[in-house]
Amino acid sequence: MTRLLKFIGLIAVCLYAGASYASDAAKEKRWSDQIVDALMDGEAEYLKAGDQEFLAIYTEAADSPPKGGVILMHGIGVHPDWPQLISPLRTGLPQRGWATLSLQMPILPNEADVSDYLPLMDEVAPRIDAGVAFLKAQGIDDIVLVGHSLGASMALRYLEQPRDAIKGLVVIGLAKDGELNPAVTLEVVSTPVLDLYGSEDQKDTLETATERKAAAKSDTYTQKEVKGANHFFDGKEVELVETVDVWGSALK
Repeated sequence: MTRLLKFIGLIAVCLYAGASYASDAAKEKRWSDQIVDALMDGEAEYLKAGDQEFLAIYTEAADSPPKGGVILMHGIGVHPDWPQLISPLRTGLPQRGWATLSLQMPILPNEADVSDYLPLMDEVAPRIDAGVAFLKAQGIDDIVLVGHSLGASMALRYLEQPRDAIKGLVVIGLAKDGELNPAVTLEVVSTPVLDLYGSEDQKDTLETATERKAAAKSDTYTQKEVKGANHFFDGKEVELVETVDVWGSALK
């Protein structure tokens, strides 16, 4: 009986550990139901990453043909139409000629911290790949990744391997969180990078700016501090959209 209880306990631990390595599907569905019902701009699309379906929001460019496509990657625990930073980019860039595709990134319950997200990194690449395939199906070949906070770290990890489909990467509010050290990744990323942050950004983003710049490939890396901007660029949305647009347009 004792051996049986130990065996059952071991199975339970393994199942729990396995579950902790996957995005919170129930939370993703709650976000999806909430977003789709209230969506005013853009169209909800359900993409497939392996056998997992996830939400993305596609917003067509106001101009035809578009300058290119921007894949947006939100920060920790939120969704692809988050009102701070993500939604302004999602809806503002199309007015400047870019199509945007905002992805639901892997998420965990609210109490999770950045270290809990490390096992989810393997789920990131298939979602970005699905986004790239979707944009290419719309006839869009010039694709830029734009990630905020944890989404920026995820995007950097994705580009540790050469990705010919990605023309550039904008990281916003990039920080060093435990094992996620952007300076280490920037050493090997050859894709053009815009490292964008605010003068009132979170402490770690500001303190590691010099380290990030020193580690990056100087010929493909640009760093810009926006005066007065906080981590979410509250009140600086117009300048944020303009900065991403101007840098992305110069990649051509």
